Amino acid sequence: MAQGVAEEQEDVHPDEVDAVMAATRVLVALSARSVAGLDGQITLPQFRVLVMVASTGPVNLGAVARALGVHPSNATRACDRLVAAGLLDRRDDPGDRRNLTLDLTSAGRALVRRVMDDRRAAIAEILARMPDEQRRTLAPVLESFAAAGGEVPATDVWALGWTTSTA
Repeated sequence: MAQGVAEEQEDVHPDEVDAVMAATRVLVALSARSVAGLDGQITLPQFRVLVMVASTGPVNLGAVARALGVHPSNATRACDRLVAAGLLDRRDDPGDRRNLTLDLTSAGRALVRRVMDDRRAAIAEILARMPDEQRRTLAPVLESFAAAGGEVPATDVWALGWTTSTA
């Protein structure tokens, strides 16, 4: 570990780490419940593919494999299942016919929208139980945490809760 990183970690109080871990458990449980509500239609890794495509636009299989941290053959199988389910569309890349481009179908877009709307509603219920003052200060703190963790800033469509048509 680099000297600077070790020094920075010494400034982090264990209670801060424990608080983030507790919040993470809540968010992971909420995410798992939202995908479990799909009645086995797709798996969590397959849903991750749909969200990635929804947030970044058309991708190729290599990008899917890298994002999932799996071998390209595993990404191909996951995408094949999503294509067969009518949630993902696979086409030749117009810029390079050796590549395939993956994009959401209207059914895939509707599925992602439905799950995300359910997640938003569940998060809103939790937020409503928080004291107003703490809730108002939460968004900037979480945005900073996400940025420090490498989360890419949301696109307009993503940030607006899918209010803009992407079809």
